[in-house]
Amino acid sequence: MPTSALPASVLSVHAVGGPTAVIEYGGLRLLTDPTFDEPGDYVPERGLILSKLAPSGLAADQVGPVDAVLLSHDQHADNLDTAGRLALAKAPLTVTTPASAARLGAAARGLAPWESLELARPAGGTVVVTAVPARHGPEGCEPVTGDVTGFVLTGPGLPTVYVSGDNASMGNVREIAHRVGPVDTALLFAGAVRTRLFGGALLTLDSAQAAEATVVLGARRVVPLHFNSWMHFTEGAAHLRVAFEAAGLADRLVLLAPGESAAV
Repeated sequence: MPTSALPASVLSVHAVGGPTAVIEYGGLRLLTDPTFDEPGDYVPERGLILSKLAPSGLAADQVGPVDAVLLSHDQHADNLDTAGRLALAKAPLTVTTPASAARLGAAARGLAPWESLELARPAGGTVVVTAVPARHGPEGCEPVTGDVTGFVLTGPGLPTVYVSGDNASMGNVREIAHRVGPVDTALLFAGAVRTRLFGGALLTLDSAQAAEATVVLGARRVVPLHFNSWMHFTEGAAHLRVAFEAAGLADRLVLLAPGESAAV
């Protein structure tokens, strides 16, 4: 069951809100897509206004030290906001796309799909972080939405973990399942993001696709992220619960509100 404090476990997840979570994995602390700003509107020089509706479950200064940030992309405020950029500056490493790494500077390491790096574990051994394909919209969306990445985490004696990033392609999910094999735990960015781009096509998975991805990946547990706190999320916790129940997968779903944690 979700708790209010981060438990000690081989794998645990603390939901911060939106796409942001702290993952405790093999003795390492990993932060996904940091977004900590207060609710409000983001008005970019170009692109769409994004509106944050709810505060984060943790402030940036409450997260504590992290070993690395897993950043799906840097070009959208709902995945990296102003306070999130300050958090990057304090992290020893940010793993992201090559394009994002070029914009972010020396502490960022860009990985192309299926490239990997190793992170040393405190008690010895390593965690392998592998970049995996993600597509932030329909086919051909990249010139508009930009490059994004997902991640797979592996290590000796550790469960395989998939962090999807902003991915709307079930084809990518099938490729990852084929190349990686069954995934123990999937952190799926859901929310059925739709905007006026591409005629309102999905920019992330909807709830039914998240349930389908669970089957494709053979995932024992699924922790959805990126389904709350922003106006452009068109599906939330209730939609996820209904979709997983309809697919007979309710026992695999771990729904966390901002500020909640679970050992998975």
